[in-house]
Amino acid sequence: MAKAIMIQGTMSNAGKSLLTGGLLRVFKQDGYRAAPFKSQNMALNSFITTEGLEMGRAQVMQAEAAGILPSVRMNPILLKPTNDTGSQVIVNGEVRGNMSARDYFKYKKSLIPDIMKAYNALAEEYEIIVLEGAGSPAEINLKEDDIVNMGMARLAGAPVLLAGDIDRGGVFAQLFGTVELLEKEERAMVKGTIINKFRGDKTILEPGIRMLEEKIRIPTVGVIPYLHVDIDDEDSLTERFDRHEAGGAVDIAVIRLPRISNFTDFRPFEAMDGVSLRYVQTAGQLGEPDLIFIPGTKNTMEDLLWMRQSGLEAAVVKAAAGGTIVMGICGGYQMLGETLSDPYGVEAGGSIRGMGLFPMDTVFERQKVRTQAQGVFRTVEGPLKGLSGVAFKGYEIHMGETGVKGGASHLTSLSEPEKPDGAQLGNVYGTYVHGIFDEEEAARALAACLYERKGLSAEAVRAFDMEAYKERQYDILADAVRNSMDMEAVYRILEAGL
Repeated sequence: MAKAIMIQGTMSNAGKSLLTGGLLRVFKQDGYRAAPFKSQNMALNSFITTEGLEMGRAQVMQAEAAGILPSVRMNPILLKPTNDTGSQVIVNGEVRGNMSARDYFKYKKSLIPDIMKAYNALAEEYEIIVLEGAGSPAEINLKEDDIVNMGMARLAGAPVLLAGDIDRGGVFAQLFGTVELLEKEERAMVKGTIINKFRGDKTILEPGIRMLEEKIRIPTVGVIPYLHVDIDDEDSLTERFDRHEAGGAVDIAVIRLPRISNFTDFRPFEAMDGVSLRYVQTAGQLGEPDLIFIPGTKNTMEDLLWMRQSGLEAAVVKAAAGGTIVMGICGGYQMLGETLSDPYGVEAGGSIRGMGLFPMDTVFERQKVRTQAQGVFRTVEGPLKGLSGVAFKGYEIHMGETGVKGGASHLTSLSEPEKPDGAQLGNVYGTYVHGIFDEEEAARALAACLYERKGLSAEAVRAFDMEAYKERQYDILADAVRNSMDMEAVYRILEAGL
């Protein structure tokens, strides 16, 4: 069975996912077969495996860092919030249903067999498992029947490294308070602390580290600098959403929906020279972009109503009427039609009118579509005609079925199974395929269309190898972890276990 080590944090966004990915890359570089594991993940940014199963993007990123294919075993439970008090519960990549927070709290202990089956399967295949916790292990109101922090560490026999976020301030209080709120048995499982996101002179920090170690009797095994690495994230606290300013030759605006999902769809443009990609939450922030993306969402109808109430819907419709290119992906595509109906209560139930930019209707079905997708853009009309014939790969995750009526034509053709997808009408486009621009050719073709429309030379759009770029980012991350952590101590903790 694999040896195990676990990264937990003092709070959400303390950097657990990134540290886990960094350790996995280090272990890969050192010649080990290592894999990530997170028993329960809460995120809207998900991924579909080759088997058609759904898992969180963080474990996909970590698998890439480890140089292995993602497997749903790495994330057996995925919670996708549908509102402030409930989530869709996905177990082993398949939907179990929607549950309130209270109902799930009662239900989750019954999922331990599923969790351990997934974990043990990984542990038989790999030499090292790096587990990731969720939130904080010191949520004393939620500790009963814990399956993701100390409860999971106990089940896996995994020693714990506890990470605190110094960038938010109060890191010593974070670490001390977390340890103090743990039970005696749980404290004994914490073998090291990590101070994450540090900026400045480490020598100024060292007296505080010594005092912390004296108080909690746990060594600090690393002070990780604030890293500027471009790696997929899935958390609603991502800093990507802080981008509001246009600055490139081409300006792309993404509507920041309250329940935005799969925002990694736009990552290829974030890294492209000459293109600025920003997230917009108000009509006043929209400005005059060259392209407006309406992204995926876990609750299409409620997020459309939010756009309606905030004035963003009217702003987007006005921009489309003025010739601005508008493209919807998945839930954003559904919003562009005439009606959205939910006869089975998949979302909120009932029917609402859409934005009316496409002659089409969407009906939410009970069964979720989960599949990887590949195909080509058909003969594309209007300002994105340069996409015609371009191949793409991606994946579909949606509950709705959309019927396109006369006046609009399909945007793409999918293969395996062969079927049309999406719609196009004038300067408005839509598709169900997430990751449709992840391939270099597709992203470059879209950017070239935007350049040419502004009278700029498309030769300025350089070829961009996303896979090679990702590999460089993972190596940068691993270098930072290796140089900032006592890896000898980490290996000793890994060997000793619990």
